[in-house]
Amino acid sequence: MMHFSCDVCGTDMTQNGAERYVLKMEAFAANDPAELTDEDLETDHVEEMARVLNDLEESDEPPQPLPTCKKLRFDLCLACFRKFVRDPLGRESAAKFDFSPN
Repeated sequence: MMHFSCDVCGTDMTQNGAERYVLKMEAFAANDPAELTDEDLETDHVEEMARVLNDLEESDEPPQPLPTCKKLRFDLCLACFRKFVRDPLGRESAAKFDFSPN
């Protein structure tokens, strides 16, 4: 038997046929078609590449490539699913912080 618990609140969703919602998210870089400008034509790309390679050689850390795509999957209980649908980016909860003046 598979065990399911809510990835947000930890509620056990295995027993009694509790409702379970699967949230799948995918994040990737937007690839908008670029327009060629006069500045692009005036740039010395050989010099620019030499500068980038020089910076890489002088750096102590190797460059870390960004992932091209990140796929995420979460199991949510009914309550957490409703909260997510109401505020998917968590803006309401972020705005609730009330810092006291010191």
